[in-house]
Amino acid sequence: MTTVRTDPLEEGILRVTLERPERLNAISSGLLADLHATLDRLAVDRETRVVILTGAGRGFCSGADLGQRDGPGAIPGTEGMSPLGFVYRYQESLAEVMLKIHELPQPVIAAVNGVAVGGGLALALASDIRFASTEASFGSAFIKAGLSSCDVGTSYFLPRLIHPGDAAELMLTGRIFDAEEARRLGLLQDLVAPEALQDRALETARLIRNNNEYGVWMTKKGLWTNLDAPSLRHAMEIENRTQVLGCFTGNMEEAMKAFVEKRPPNWKRL
Repeated sequence: MTTVRTDPLEEGILRVTLERPERLNAISSGLLADLHATLDRLAVDRETRVVILTGAGRGFCSGADLGQRDGPGAIPGTEGMSPLGFVYRYQESLAEVMLKIHELPQPVIAAVNGVAVGGGLALALASDIRFASTEASFGSAFIKAGLSSCDVGTSYFLPRLIHPGDAAELMLTGRIFDAEEARRLGLLQDLVAPEALQDRALETARLIRNNNEYGVWMTKKGLWTNLDAPSLRHAMEIENRTQVLGCFTGNMEEAMKAFVEKRPPNWKRL
């Protein structure tokens, strides 16, 4: 039985749901494998334009399932490995999921419906946009498990999404913080009642989907690439190339024609 469900909501919009509600969607080796398979399919899925990531039941994702005792062979390529080799490969596999989310061609909207701690926080951070219900809670819980809070992308994403000093306080204490505080810190783009969360995510997904394929793809790629640009000039060089390439899609001409004719544009596919 799969631990990741995919549901097409309407044209171009797919919801991905973590399906271990009895464990608050904690990350097991099975869920990890299902996430990899789902993300690999999405990476080459031309029909899906926007992804909504959420959790079943009361949790978004409660992080690694510490009650599961896996050993070599639990993930592909680890058969016969020593404990050190297996744990390292497992760590790499978990980190790779965050990279795959971040690098998907489609924008990913995290609809955080409940607890999002440890690896669950990292899943939300790796997404492009974050909405949460008032019942959501967050925490960099790795440090509470006897490790460091620098795990699976958290030390990269969090200080870029909120003030570095706030990120330091949250990561060094490992404390749980509620959705109101997350919104105040700038981690969330909106905070809504639990029953309104999926509709809020879908509303933004529609606005994104209605834009041209090239523009959405290049905006996501350029935005996150330029977050690490060493200078304004480097960022502008990427922007210049992106805009010039966009001139050859035919969509700028279509946008102008649609404006004159007072109708929605009929974007050309790539």
